[in-house]
Amino acid sequence: FPYLQISKPNEFDIMLVMPVARIQLDESDDTGAFYYISFKRTPKEKGWLKFLEEDGKLSAFKMLQALREIIKQEVKNIKDVEVTVARKKVGSPAITLQIKNPPSEISVDIILTLDAQQSWPLSTQGGLKIEQWLGTKVRRDLRFRSLYLVAKQNKSEKVLRGNTWRISFSHIEKYMINNHGNSKTCCESDGPKCCRKACLKLLKYLLEQLKMKYPKELEKFCSYHVKTAFLHSCITWPNDSDWHLGDLDHCFQQCLGFFLDCLQKSQLTHFFIPRYNLLSLEDKARHHFLSRKISHELNNGFPVFHE
Repeated sequence: FPYLQISKPNEFDIMLVMPVARIQLDESDDTGAFYYISFKRTPKEKGWLKFLEEDGKLSAFKMLQALREIIKQEVKNIKDVEVTVARKKVGSPAITLQIKNPPSEISVDIILTLDAQQSWPLSTQGGLKIEQWLGTKVRRDLRFRSLYLVAKQNKSEKVLRGNTWRISFSHIEKYMINNHGNSKTCCESDGPKCCRKACLKLLKYLLEQLKMKYPKELEKFCSYHVKTAFLHSCITWPNDSDWHLGDLDHCFQQCLGFFLDCLQKSQLTHFFIPRYNLLSLEDKARHHFLSRKISHELNNGFPVFHE
């Protein structure tokens, strides 16, 4: 794999994290990922009150709208670089800044995130099955970390009111990907090197390239699908010896095989919420389309990487 210095990064995510105290979470559907938020007691900070609905639910929509206005005002003060706020994307939790600077344009997604210091909801109980890979102690420590909630429209809501929040584990995922070794010394300066991160990069890159080629057919897929498949691969092959740096080729194909299997079954379990399937059954035809395209790449030496 000579092409591992993968396409220049031009998209960045920034989580704008706001601490929030004593909230109550009520599931908004049966995925276990989407919640309504209300305060258990009237918040000390009176600023929260203007974002509540009549029924006391915290409105993601109102908060995003206010944040968007603040950002629009701030962007006007930037003089030396041309920065614009992109048009709102339906159902997206992000406010996107476009920064024009030759030779290429950079886009930055600002994601409104609530940080709740409280135990994770019940739906996460059987998830994060990392005992064999990172150990029981690490799992316990991770589950004590705070809960992130991002302002995310739940598409299956009958009336789209924009007051649902999705739990996010991006901080936990980042930790696991950075501290990925079954042994503590994996990828340390004097420790053995593995190819886990390289595999994840290649998986993301492959999906990106295919999405550019078939934007319509693959619009429902995002890098979170391959990231989830990758994390499942890490627990399927928990040992560092399964991921020798020299075996990148083999490991990448093994991860892809796992993902293909998920696509063929239309079943990709959320890594933290075992009852949540990220591949909805009504999209079967799309799953099969992607699985055919990936199989073609796999069997022909990945032509899309060389286009």
